[in-house]
Amino acid sequence: MWKQFPGIAISSICALCFSVSHAQDSLSRPELKWDLATCLSYAARNNIQLRTLEQTRRSSEQNLLLSKAAKYPNLTGSMSQNIVNSKSTDPVVGGFQTQANFTSNYSLNSNFTLYNGGYLKNDVKQKELQLQVSDLDVQTALNDVTIQITQAYLNILLARENIVYLENLITTSQAQLKQGKQRYDAGAISKKDYIQFEGQVATDQYNLVTARNAYRQNIIALKQLLQLNSSVSFDVVVPDTLYMSPVITPLPDAAAKALAIRPEVQADSLSIRAAEFELEKSKAGRRPVITLNGALSTGYSDNRTDAYFPQLNNNFYQRAGLSMSIPIFNNRITKTNIEQSKIQIEQARLTLQGTKTTLDQAVEQAYISLLNARNQFNVAEVQLRVTKETLDITNEQLNLGAVNMVDLLTQKNLYVQALQNYIQAKYSAILNHKVYDFYTGIPVTL
Repeated sequence: MWKQFPGIAISSICALCFSVSHAQDSLSRPELKWDLATCLSYAARNNIQLRTLEQTRRSSEQNLLLSKAAKYPNLTGSMSQNIVNSKSTDPVVGGFQTQANFTSNYSLNSNFTLYNGGYLKNDVKQKELQLQVSDLDVQTALNDVTIQITQAYLNILLARENIVYLENLITTSQAQLKQGKQRYDAGAISKKDYIQFEGQVATDQYNLVTARNAYRQNIIALKQLLQLNSSVSFDVVVPDTLYMSPVITPLPDAAAKALAIRPEVQADSLSIRAAEFELEKSKAGRRPVITLNGALSTGYSDNRTDAYFPQLNNNFYQRAGLSMSIPIFNNRITKTNIEQSKIQIEQARLTLQGTKTTLDQAVEQAYISLLNARNQFNVAEVQLRVTKETLDITNEQLNLGAVNMVDLLTQKNLYVQALQNYIQAKYSAILNHKVYDFYTGIPVTL
């Protein structure tokens, strides 16, 4: 019934949050009744897709910390205890004797990269951008979920309003049936006309059952989006009024605003910069690497006469030095990495261009859909008023005997159709307006 819309950028996740703890605590209650803000805040914390992307963001954060740590010296320690059992010639009594020696070795080693062609610096900058991209991916997914939940929420409100109108129709039909029974008993109408009154009541009751079933199905759809258990009794809060701004943002302004704030556009822009840093990292493979290294070590052996601690002091060894690695020929690995990085940059630029084109088309489509929905609503409003007035006149004429039952049922069917068109056009216009405004960064509220 509703058209699916692409995800819309939002200015802040906080603008959606009502009270996550309030939503989670209420899960223990036998029945939940949430407004739209509570649904959105709960989804922001519990949606599986969002939580999965949040784990990806945490992984990017760890990669950044690892990249920063690579700029500092490392330190490794080692310790070994050995027993060597061997046979040796006995110079005193001759022959061979078995002798076991115990040795200990202790060392500390450290390496510190002084220069590597800017690889570590560019790697940190790249990881920072990738973390920002992960944050924007989470926001993009949240935007999609926001629109889906808003659409499902309005579907429920549409079904509820449809039920209210149909219940009023049944009340009217039952009153007409009662009057028809009195007139039939008095001989004023035929049995055929009276049966038509009964058939109209049955038709209205059937439509009401269908509307209530649609309401239950829409509740299930929203629960699935919120990923609530089937055992949870759930309903939505009906707002006092549904406001729809009469002002429509001009299409050029909306498109420009969307390009400036959409998280996927920002993410693709950052991906280009990240690819450029990857190119700089690849170029570092042509430059020498200078490393400062040092070591401390000592050892002990029981085949010496010195005591343990004096031996450790006498065997204490210190080393410090610089080493340089100069790339000369590495089977075209560096050149290939550079060319691949250039290709990644061009691919990232094409992706950004495609995202901008798709966004521009989506905003234009949302603008056209909004204009059509508002026009349909205006026409449906007039149609409903005219058919309601005609139905009222027909009812009066029926009471006076000026029209027959067929004329009344025809007018009533036209009114019911106009009523359903009006309700659907009303919520379609509201949804399309919310979606279009959401492109410009206005949070969804009811």
